[in-house]
Amino acid sequence: MADAAKEGGLVFHPMDQFIVKPLFGDGAVGMFTFTNVALWLLLAVACVVALMVLGTSKRATVPTRTQSIAELAYGFVYKMVEDVTGKDAVKYFPYIFTLFMFILFSNFLALIPMSFSPTSHIAVTAILGFGVFFAVTILGFVKNGVGFLGLFWVSSAPLALRPILALIEVISYFVRPVSHSIRLAGNIMAGHAVLKVFAGFAAITVVAPLSVLGITAIYALEVLVSAIQAYVFTILTCVYLKDALHPSH
Repeated sequence: MADAAKEGGLVFHPMDQFIVKPLFGDGAVGMFTFTNVALWLLLAVACVVALMVLGTSKRATVPTRTQSIAELAYGFVYKMVEDVTGKDAVKYFPYIFTLFMFILFSNFLALIPMSFSPTSHIAVTAILGFGVFFAVTILGFVKNGVGFLGLFWVSSAPLALRPILALIEVISYFVRPVSHSIRLAGNIMAGHAVLKVFAGFAAITVVAPLSVLGITAIYALEVLVSAIQAYVFTILTCVYLKDALHPSH
């Protein structure tokens, strides 16, 4: 790679964009180091607050554009929670809505050139995924007691198969937070890596026009993926919450 750079060849590293770096200085990253990850996480939180608090502070009868966007997002997630989980789960709507908005803004902010994508890091998505896992598991036992274990017992299956199915259900249940977090991080990381590859090829005169077209198409796809991944994470949270509230269903 070094020889190629000296000879004027193309050298780019698509994964460099995911490196965690100190925001101030060039020292090692420690426990209390303010990094690029922390910056973009705070920006995502700030955007959510700006939209949902400042944007709706006037509560006009004829809503402004910002208020309309906030109300559409609120209504969309509220309807999702109500349809998937049931009306008795509406009390948990603030937590689910916060997850959706945070992931959505984190994904969208990462599409800004020279920005950073915190949801491409498994350390971030694992906190979100395991947070949902522990929350719904604790809630399941609080609401149903030992009856929550009925989630793993498939009573409609033949008796001989029930122990085997129960083992499969237990394994799949504990895999949930892993798949929940890896799905989000993997999709975001893959999309940004592909964008960086196409951007690298844009430096070559011969393929530059095709590369620009590829970047445009993939960028549009990433906008869609950013929204879809926030939706998928949220709707899976609703499904897991439904299992916690109604384990026998």
